[in-house]
Amino acid sequence: MAAASWYHRDISRVVAEELLAKAGRDGCFLVRDSESVSGAYALCLLFQRHVHTYRILPDDEGLLSVQTIQGIQAKCFRTLPDLIGAYQQPNNGLVTPLLYPVHRARQAADEDSDGEDGRGGGHVVNAVLAGGAGAGTWLSAPIAGRTHISQQLHQRLQEQVHSSPASDFMGFMAEYLNHHLQLDLEALRHGHPQLRHLSTALVTACRALHRRVARDEIDFTLAGLETLARVFDPPTSPRSPAREQGLLTSDPDLELLLNKISTVNHLLSSLEKKVLKSLQETVSRHNLALPSVAAAPPPAAKPLAVQSFEVKVGKSQRAALTVDVESGTVAITKRGSGSSEETIPQDKILQLIKYQSVQNKVRLVYDREPQKSLSRDFVFPSARKREAFCQLLQLMKIQHSNLDEPDLISVYVGTWNMGSTPPPRSLASWLTSRGLGRTQDETTACIPHDIYVIGTQENSLGDREWVEFLRASLKTLMAIDYRVVALQCLWSIKIVVLVKPEHERRISHVHTSSVKTGIANTLGNKGAVGVSFLFNGTSFGFVNCHLASGSVPRGGSHSAAVPRRRRNQNYSDILRSLVLGDKRLGAFDLTLRFTHLFWFGDLNYRLDMDVQDILAHITKKEFEALLAVDQLNLEREKNKVFLRFSEGDISFPPTYRYERGSRDSYMWQKFKPTGMRINVPSWCDRILWKSHPETHVVCNSYGCTEDIVTSDHSPVFATFEVGVTSQFVPKKAPGSGPEPLACIEWESIEVIVKTASRSKCYIEFHSYCLEEAQRSGENTSQSCDIPGFLKLGWSAKHLPVLKPILPDLEYLGDQHLLLSIKGVESCESYGECCIAMRSMIGSMAQQFETFLFHRGEETGSMRGWMKVRIPKERRSTRERLYEWISFEEEDAEPAADAPTCPKPPLQRLRSRPRSLPEPAASYTNPAYFIFEGVP
Repeated sequence: MAAASWYHRDISRVVAEELLAKAGRDGCFLVRDSESVSGAYALCLLFQRHVHTYRILPDDEGLLSVQTIQGIQAKCFRTLPDLIGAYQQPNNGLVTPLLYPVHRARQAADEDSDGEDGRGGGHVVNAVLAGGAGAGTWLSAPIAGRTHISQQLHQRLQEQVHSSPASDFMGFMAEYLNHHLQLDLEALRHGHPQLRHLSTALVTACRALHRRVARDEIDFTLAGLETLARVFDPPTSPRSPAREQGLLTSDPDLELLLNKISTVNHLLSSLEKKVLKSLQETVSRHNLALPSVAAAPPPAAKPLAVQSFEVKVGKSQRAALTVDVESGTVAITKRGSGSSEETIPQDKILQLIKYQSVQNKVRLVYDREPQKSLSRDFVFPSARKREAFCQLLQLMKIQHSNLDEPDLISVYVGTWNMGSTPPPRSLASWLTSRGLGRTQDETTACIPHDIYVIGTQENSLGDREWVEFLRASLKTLMAIDYRVVALQCLWSIKIVVLVKPEHERRISHVHTSSVKTGIANTLGNKGAVGVSFLFNGTSFGFVNCHLASGSVPRGGSHSAAVPRRRRNQNYSDILRSLVLGDKRLGAFDLTLRFTHLFWFGDLNYRLDMDVQDILAHITKKEFEALLAVDQLNLEREKNKVFLRFSEGDISFPPTYRYERGSRDSYMWQKFKPTGMRINVPSWCDRILWKSHPETHVVCNSYGCTEDIVTSDHSPVFATFEVGVTSQFVPKKAPGSGPEPLACIEWESIEVIVKTASRSKCYIEFHSYCLEEAQRSGENTSQSCDIPGFLKLGWSAKHLPVLKPILPDLEYLGDQHLLLSIKGVESCESYGECCIAMRSMIGSMAQQFETFLFHRGEETGSMRGWMKVRIPKERRSTRERLYEWISFEEEDAEPAADAPTCPKPPLQRLRSRPRSLPEPAASYTNPAYFIFEGVP
């Protein structure tokens, strides 16, 4: 029996509904993996323009049945095809029989043709059948004897890799499958289980390792071993070993071979680990967290030198601002004066206001006399000098605060495709954010950051060697012995997280993960590595990825859209498969699990423009014209990838593909056996982030180096000022007095989800401020008048009153609620969102509006009314260290008395199209305007 083409494995609910909508006939169906129950399935059936979803659950004996209403006897089946066959008959309890299967689509060729791994040839991979690793041909080919077994395995090898980096290795394996497999099978049938010919073929294929110990040979061999392992894998779903019993062809010879060949998988795996351990000096390839170095006390950090800034006061008066971080003072000296006119202690500085209309202007508000404040405006020579002054004042405030735990930390993120070559002796420009673009001023470049996160691709160094090189580099630059939080590697993709020694105790709940997205999602030449942890009460996630490459043949018909779609799919696969953060939030979109998520790496998105035009714009530094055709920007605008992420302004030239040894010219031509390829200069290397609403995160620099030339990529850096929360300790024990505890009350919630289903839904509520997750009742109103959308409503009576574990304003103002809309029948999510509690605090209900996300896609919108009630005795709070810096649009004089510090600016939703009027209350997503009567 052939592999079932109606089984679509782990596609999302949204994709399943789109496939059924395209099919368009009542009775169309497909089966996918369940998102809510591991090892279960979801049967999706189209009837009268609506998709009905039924869960297929296995029992303790592995028998499958469609979930039924309690009290109704379930029909059990041994295999999934048996179940589907039975429900193709009428009167079986479904809204309509299963009539028309919706088949899997053949995936696009996964071509990695740039040879960016530093190898002479690229990866050219043949089309792989959807459903994984050529399983369709493996299962559907007729079996008439041992010759056909060889043909099947050889065909599966061809489907795995048409031309791989391990082409010689694959040649030996192809010869074995064609000529020697039958001999091993014959010997096995006569009681000789040694598989002598396979052993000989493996020794021959790996002999290059004995001749020359080179990274290329190691990587070629590893690629071949993993591909071969896929060839011999029994074709079952990774969710359950017995998942596709009914999809297999039964043949004694084939079963005999597969039983024995399972031991080969263990042999290949151990060989891979042995090669890595002995030749690349890898401590551990997965989930490696190095111990802290118990050495002598680290040297004292370098004291910050006193910095002076030339400024203009008023219209023409020139002066000098002198900042002494160590003593905590700012001195103002007018030009021509021998002594300072005024010295301001840091505790007298009330507010620093940055003008947005004049980027190099700042207003300083400070106490001069009791009950009286004074403000003065200063104009700096450049915006960069203004930012350096503000950073020094921020650092001065932090150092002289009496807080036991920090409110604000600095985070450095770096990404670099090293091009499979060793790094230069010095990484100073990269680690101190100096070079091109928005860079650190020399007065602040050597201020050490609290956290360094370094992501690399095509990194040929051993894991421990790379970590120690980074630590030594930072120790030389900063005189600080940084501690290792985590190291995670996937082949040559690495991520390292380092923190200051004083923060080591504040780090907890460290998790690491990796995802392969290379050939058939089994090779680690492309993919992602991630690290997550808590810094006191704030959750962080970091993802370093290397997405699919792909260039355009000169004069060829190859469309740039194909590699672009592969990169989008890589992003989706990583988003779905990376296991990071709190396990209780595993059902939520990865981008919602962390207070702050940083995503970076060689994303490989290119520029859609002729190469000569690109070079002309680069020469003239006309980057805006290039950014308008940047594939990543275009895909983000279409909501294909990185929904609701932010990126700093790009004011540096494309970072790929340079001539190695210089930054003077781009090597945009690549000569390959298949012809010349064009690698247009592009911003392949990027850093993006996404944070919970109403949190503090500011990107202070975003640029690339210009003096590190060992690779064809330039290293990229970004630095961030990030607000963090402490593990809150209440001054008064909750519940110790007669006052009521805090509570979160809902007046109503209205949801629109993009779906063809008519399922009843409920809402799940998660938050660190709740003892456990809560859920609502079923929705009280529902309409599906608009095709493809479902409108749901909940009244206050059907929404739970939530009781936070602590009632203090200072604590609750930093908390967030995660909400998930789930189907009553399937328990699968239709979308998730995050709501900040800070704006909801008060005695009157406040309106909120936000988007819904699921598996990287925007799936709907939610709005409603809620309030967070806090007892009067618990309403005291304090100003955060980052709240004393604010932004001013207009050049207006402040009030005479000391100004109040505003809250951090709220993260705004996407604005409506200019052509549409702004109603008083409406959904922000243009796709949902139809519900507001907008045509």
